[in-house]
Amino acid sequence: MEPHLIEIKKPFNKQKMVIRLTLVSIVALTLFAFLTFDYKDIQFLDAVISTAQTLKTMFIHPLLHHITFIEAVKFLFVTLGLAFLTTLFGAVIALVLGLMAATNLSNPTLSIAVKGVVAFIRAVPTVLWVLIFAVAAGLGSVAAVIGMTFHSVSYLVKTYSESFEELDKGVIEALKASGANWVQIVFQAVLPSSVTYLISWTFMRFEINFSVALAMGAAAGAGGIGFDMFMASSYYYDVREIGAITYLILIFAILLELVAGRIKKVLRVQN
Repeated sequence: MEPHLIEIKKPFNKQKMVIRLTLVSIVALTLFAFLTFDYKDIQFLDAVISTAQTLKTMFIHPLLHHITFIEAVKFLFVTLGLAFLTTLFGAVIALVLGLMAATNLSNPTLSIAVKGVVAFIRAVPTVLWVLIFAVAAGLGSVAAVIGMTFHSVSYLVKTYSESFEELDKGVIEALKASGANWVQIVFQAVLPSSVTYLISWTFMRFEINFSVALAMGAAAGAGGIGFDMFMASSYYYDVREIGAITYLILIFAILLELVAGRIKKVLRVQN
């Protein structure tokens, strides 16, 4: 007698269904968009070949024409300065607000209020904040620094507060029982245990600000290497210079990553 096969039906999973419908919708909309694009008599194959030739010229034969190498490095450090200032200002302000936003260190109402405000700030793109402040300060480095700092604060408050909230509640309760006040708890327990995470998040934001500063050099007239790349791409249309600037930025970004990794490694060893 053959055993009866029992069919086990999996329960309906609403989450998986939503994910599948979303993916199918994205694919359908993408195909529809490609089919309905106004290509303006551009041949797709010719466009691909032309793009490949442009990329070849850009990255195989890079050359600075309108600025010297020394000037390019100088402008690169201007961009680095913008990123450093915005990260420094943002980290200092975010440290205070992060302590207020942490649920284990602050009043619940104050925590919710701070998190709500920074969530709204974070939802608005950085370039919009820069343009908003440019109305008062004018286009330039001042508006770029204020706008980028505004967005950096909102980002770092979230990461800092989450790092503070990971601290064991038993440690805080023990310090309170021993008579320690809020300031002593912060400096004796919270900051020492979270310093590695704080520096890691700060360096990550610094890398983001460096990338944003490149864009703000063109969008907000903040100067730096981003403005020169904008001029090379939009005004001169010198793809070889774009390639040279891209290589310079890439090398500098790799150096920043190596320095950040080294500092994090030293901190982990000390802890």
